[in-house]
Order: sequence, then C-alpha cells, then structure tokens
Amino acid sequence: MVLAVGALPFGVRPAAAGRTRGNARTSVREHGARGDGIRDDTTSFQAAIDALPADGGTVHVPAGTYLIDPTRSVKLRSRVHLEMAGDATLQAKANAAPRAYVLLAQQLEDVEISGGRIVGDRHSHLGKDGEWGHGIRVRGCTRVTIRNIRISDCWGDGISAGGIMLKGRPSRPGRDLLIDNATCTGNRRQGLTIGSYRGAHVRGGEFSDTGGTAPAAGIDIEPDTDVARDVLIEGCLVRGNRGPGIQLYKRAAAVTIRKCTIERNRGDGILAVTAIDCVFSGNVIRNNGARGVSLRAGSRDVRISDNRFVGNLDGGRRQLRMADDSVAIRIDENNQFE
Repeated sequence: MVLAVGALPFGVRPAAAGRTRGNARTSVREHGARGDGIRDDTTSFQAAIDALPADGGTVHVPAGTYLIDPTRSVKLRSRVHLEMAGDATLQAKANAAPRAYVLLAQQLEDVEISGGRIVGDRHSHLGKDGEWGHGIRVRGCTRVTIRNIRISDCWGDGISAGGIMLKGRPSRPGRDLLIDNATCTGNRRQGLTIGSYRGAHVRGGEFSDTGGTAPAAGIDIEPDTDVARDVLIEGCLVRGNRGPGIQLYKRAAAVTIRKCTIERNRGDGILAVTAIDCVFSGNVIRNNGARGVSLRAGSRDVRISDNRFVGNLDGGRRQLRMADDSVAIRIDENNQFE
C-alpha cells in the first residue's frame, strides 16, 4: 500500500436534471386501465404511451393498484414522462421468468419516471431460476431521471441501469442518469445496480434490506462491459443489506460517495474491488458486519476523507482495510475512528 501525497479532486460532474419532451398529456385511465389490482393493465399502459405524438409528453397514472405483467413490460419511449400519483402502485404479476421487468427503457433519450410505487413479485414468484426480475430496467439510454419513487420486493433489482450490447455492434454505455429520492427496499439481488454508464448521480433516498441472492448490496456499481465512470452518490441512506452497503466491482472509475449514512449491512460498508480514482468523503459508516471500507484487488488513486467510522469489524483504524496491492491510497487525518 502507498499513501498518496497529492490531493485527488473532490466530486464528479453530476447528471443534469433537464429532460426535453412535448406538452401532450394523457392518462392510463383514458386507455382502459382500471387500477383495481385484479385485471392486467399492461396493454392499457402501453396504449397510453404509444398514443403520445413523436415529440412525446406525459402519461399520468392516477391513484390505484395496476397489475403489470413483467414478462411483457411497459416499454417507455423517448421524450416521455411516466408521472405516477403518490398513491399509485404498479404491482408485478406473478411469473416464473428468470428475466422480466415492470418498466423497460431501452436505447431512449429524455425519459422521466416519477412518483408512486412498484411492488415486485418476489414473494409470489412462480420459478426458482434467475435474478433479473427488476422493477425498472434502463439499457443504453441518454438523459434519464427516476425520482420520488418506492420500489420493493423485486425478484432481482429495484433499479438496474447500464449500457447495451447488440449483436455485431459496439457496446453502448448509458449517459446522464439522475436517481433522485428513490427508495429501493426488500429487493432480492440489489437495491440499485449501475452498470456501464457515463455520468450517473444518485441523490438522497434509501437503499435497504436487500437479500436473497448475491451480492445483495444496497448499491452495486458493476459494469458487465466497458466501464462505469463519473458516478456521484450523495446523501443516501444505505442500511440493512445482507451484502455490502455500496459495492464498486471492477471497471468502476471516478466514483464519489459523499455525505451518506451506511449502516448495519452484513458485509463491508463500502467494498471497492479494482476501483480507480475515487473519493469517499463525509460519510457516516457504522455498525457494519465487516469493515467500514475495504479496498481490494488493485484499487488505486482513492481518497478517504472526513468520514466517521463507528462500530465496524475490529474497531479503530482497522475498520479500514487495504489490500497489499492497493496503490496511491490517501487517508486524510480528518477521518474519525470510534
């Protein structure tokens, strides 16, 4: 391990909040959705989205419980805002598919999802295979906002956002993602997965009580292809997950985690595997079952500053673990170890 003498820059460029769309509005009720929790409303949701003009607009979802078939998915369009009332719930229909999504955004631009709840089929799932039954799946999109939503009890992730690889074409990373005040709780695989992305901002919200299949993290930055770069996680509550609170797993670069409370996770508070050029600053990291921060497998150029470590494994400065092959790790004197 080498302690760097030079300062690393704080922060990354956050994702922009502005999304462009037309002024047209419609409601899923105008297209036959009942919201009684009994009839399948997937077709009505799709009809409402498809009815918007080319420049998009807003689809409103009034109060109610809407049964959605994740094997079909509600497929969003570019320049569309799916605006859910606070007491609107999308309930995943029980299914046996290893891979299914309540909402799907694929190769789109200027998409917003706000309000309401998504409840997965984790407790009624009809199969045993797979781990990709997500509440929201975002693939290869540019300028996406997800805000003020609660997602729970999914067979896979609450939210999974990443790039896309199509046969015979180069992989396409996602760009400009804002997740603002989302709660992802009680999901089976992850609260939130960020895959191949350039510019992702996770602001506020809660990522909790994940468990059922590994890695069971609150937030997992884990690109399958390419890299995740310029990711800012700030002001989040990450607690009670069976795995790590926040995991950076290979090909994660320029990630900043700041002003978060990361507590009571069974694994490490922050687990970084081959993380590069990252900053962990101003966090409260306490009462996790393993270390407060663990750096492994060649992590380098990481700055750890102004964090409060309380009650993690082994106590004292041993709450912070660095593998021997970690390079250029700066641990500032303003960290507190209790």
